[in-house]
Amino acid sequence: MRTIAHLDLDAFYVSVELLRRPELRGLPVVVAGTGPRAVVTTASYEAREFGVGSATPASRARRLCPDAVFVPPDFDAYRGVSRQVMDRVRATVPTVEVAGLDEAYLDLSDLVAPHAAMRRLIAEIRDATGLGCSVGVGPSKLVAKVASDADKPRGFVVLSREEACARFAAAPPGLLPGVGPKTAERLDGMGIGTIAALAGASPDALAERFGARLGPYLAHRARFEDDAPVTSVRIAVSESRETTFDRDIAALAEMEEVLERLTGRLCEALVRQDRRGRTIGIKVRLDDFSTHTRARTLPRAVNAAAEVGAVARELLREFAPPRPVRLLGVRVASFDAAAADATPQLALPL
Repeated sequence: MRTIAHLDLDAFYVSVELLRRPELRGLPVVVAGTGPRAVVTTASYEAREFGVGSATPASRARRLCPDAVFVPPDFDAYRGVSRQVMDRVRATVPTVEVAGLDEAYLDLSDLVAPHAAMRRLIAEIRDATGLGCSVGVGPSKLVAKVASDADKPRGFVVLSREEACARFAAAPPGLLPGVGPKTAERLDGMGIGTIAALAGASPDALAERFGARLGPYLAHRARFEDDAPVTSVRIAVSESRETTFDRDIAALAEMEEVLERLTGRLCEALVRQDRRGRTIGIKVRLDDFSTHTRARTLPRAVNAAAEVGAVARELLREFAPPRPVRLLGVRVASFDAAAADATPQLALPL
């Protein structure tokens, strides 16, 4: 029987800001950019009571909570604090899979008293950094992840697979990692509005609607069936750079200039990591919020800005955006196997 924990730092970016500005404690605090299309990165729990959450447009957040204190994000600070936390986690648990700046999966299977070890670790993190965290413990990464979100902030929830099925039976399928908004919407169109309904849905109906692979996958998630291992090394399957414009762009030449800058930033990172990929892709979001992707696979892996940029420009010209563009991105995937094996950890896109 495996014992897996998911550790999630509560309101991480806001919590780091409060360490530096303790006078803001107890106030609704929102970490967000300053541009006209900025979105909320994290909101304090006081701000969340007003309906402000991650990915909320900053303009809407200001309307929902006029008294909120807005703080621009400082990702260098967040990365520094994250390293402190994850170093302490690795000193306690042998197998740790860092899933982001503020979360990690821990394999506790070989520990004599795993629950007590996690409670000690939480206390150590709090004493060393001043940060609180929520922990979920279960027989799988899936159960642990959902459990860690069940009793925030500073929750400690231990569930078996069967207990998870019972506790979250009435929750919407979107609660499950791997079930995004579009999939949840399609499930709702089938009359499947709860995790229990998804778990009991006809396999044939799911396969017909979502395909032979995704259909069964969704049913397994709803039954909290998951045997994915905790792995210390996470290799990125792709890396990208993208930007949302303060104003919609209609001129192709202007788009190509932006694409060139994004490609340069992306390829600088790939060269630094000595990684090369064979698939080049672009992402275009139009002013009607429709998102379009185009990709091309090359006969050999590349990481030079000139080569990646040439393909990206050609893809953009072939797509010829029919409407003004609000977001543009470039991506490299299908990394060379030798380079991927040498990469120690996931490189997070900025």
